[in-house]
Amino acid sequence: MLSKAAVLGAPWCTWKGRCVLEPDGAQVSERTAPNLSPWTLPREIDRKWYYDSYTCCPPPWLILVLTITEASPWRGVAVFVYYGLLLDRWVLQVSHPLFMKGPLVYHPQLRAQAWRYLSYVFMHAGIEHLGLNLTLQLLVGVPLEMVHGATRIGLVYVCGVLAGSLAVSVADMTAPVVGSSGGVYALVSAHLANVVMNWSGMKCQFKVFRMAMALVWMSVEFGRAVWLRFYPPAFPPCPNPSFVAHLGGVVVGVTLGVVVLRNFEQRLQDQSLFWIFLFVCGVFVLFAVLWNVFAYSLLDPRLPPPP
Repeated sequence: MLSKAAVLGAPWCTWKGRCVLEPDGAQVSERTAPNLSPWTLPREIDRKWYYDSYTCCPPPWLILVLTITEASPWRGVAVFVYYGLLLDRWVLQVSHPLFMKGPLVYHPQLRAQAWRYLSYVFMHAGIEHLGLNLTLQLLVGVPLEMVHGATRIGLVYVCGVLAGSLAVSVADMTAPVVGSSGGVYALVSAHLANVVMNWSGMKCQFKVFRMAMALVWMSVEFGRAVWLRFYPPAFPPCPNPSFVAHLGGVVVGVTLGVVVLRNFEQRLQDQSLFWIFLFVCGVFVLFAVLWNVFAYSLLDPRLPPPP
């Protein structure tokens, strides 16, 4: 195989001698692996392992399913179009009082409905919110899932979504939550932190440019959320959605996410840091649950009326 590759001028071969890039008729997996691993895996041994083991089967289904669900004919686009027609509004739909009456939005008065701590991911404040989140989710989430698999990426994503809503219920008690920013920011923050911590090992081109573009995109989305939170609501006393979910996702990304994405071939259950951060996340969830049960009655915040 090595001699054949040399004769044909194949640009890359693995450490076991298996040709990864073939000149004509190469498989999708053989063309994809060398392009993904340099900017997701810091160690050469992990990249070589990935070259030999990646088969593109199964495909990156999780992020695609999440994106399609968030922008699908049943949940995302249809919900967005439905509310657009119902409210006669396409930008900043969240400022309309009927928007909060949906069964998916997290609202502090409805915090006892546990599914809302996750289901808010399918609702967005407007087309600008939906577009920014889905773009980041596809550009970063799909390559990460192709390298690390659906289990690891799904764990980081779901923990980010849950941490986002729980963080809002603790730190911004009077605000509702919409959007997938918690999960998206967990994935992006985990990836960026992994790149920074292993800067010399990352062999991808344009590292600085890619990181700068991701940070600019995240800053634009976070700035939009902060502006919306403090912008006078169109229909007081119901406040605009909180931006704290973004910060909850970032915390999950730079802690649990970094551990999950750090080693490609090592199983998660064999990593002590994984169990430490998973325990910390469990403690936070327990604290947030107790906070929601007792703190609201003790502190008596001025909650907005039920939708």
